[in-house]
Amino acid sequence: MARAFMMVVALVCYAAFFASFLYLVGWVGGFDFMPTHVDKGAAAAPITAIIIDAALIALFGIQHSVMARPGFKQGWTKIIPAPIERSIYCLATVAVLVILFRFWHPIEGTVWMVDNETGRLAIWALFWMGWGILFISTWLLNHFELFGLQQAWLNLTGKDAPPPKMRTPLFYKLVRHPLYTGFFIAFWATPHMTYGHFLAAIGFTIYILIGIAHEEKDLLAVFGEEYADYRRRVGSFIPGIGKKG
Repeated sequence: MARAFMMVVALVCYAAFFASFLYLVGWVGGFDFMPTHVDKGAAAAPITAIIIDAALIALFGIQHSVMARPGFKQGWTKIIPAPIERSIYCLATVAVLVILFRFWHPIEGTVWMVDNETGRLAIWALFWMGWGILFISTWLLNHFELFGLQQAWLNLTGKDAPPPKMRTPLFYKLVRHPLYTGFFIAFWATPHMTYGHFLAAIGFTIYILIGIAHEEKDLLAVFGEEYADYRRRVGSFIPGIGKKG
């Protein structure tokens, strides 16, 4: 019964995360039908908005990075069952995203504006390409493990997880972190870059750089020289850039 309950928890967390991911796409895109988005929300003086928005980005970065570290997981799984550790991580991400969506303060002003219709279409194509890269990348390794379903399923069926194996399919032959590549493209590809959107793009780019630094330490600890060689040959999240000799 406990194993079945954990499977249900994993499914609920997955559904919540997927819904928040879809909302994030619309939020970054600034689509008019969205209740809130990067350019639609509570009003505040620019300085106040910058402080609040920067704090929200920092909250996301801290939660997303700290909870993913092995040391945190080791302590955390003394409190919650290990089979749903990843699911609870995803649920915490949902909570942080909801806070971001609710309390983000848009900042008026234009960094750039593309009026040419062909140019706008090209930029929107990049926007959707970014999200496409991100989503496809989750499937290239193990989508269900990434979002906690596999762990709960193995626990339900009484099976052990297979040992980690380093693989570099498709996008991973070009960059080491294609999820971040997609995230980066999606945040910067907009025909109308407002000050608020610009702050979000900068903030999440900083998060990407910090997140990669922490993830690489974990991956080196798991895969050793095999990953070190991979770092020497392949760029970080931009092809050819960020190789580690």
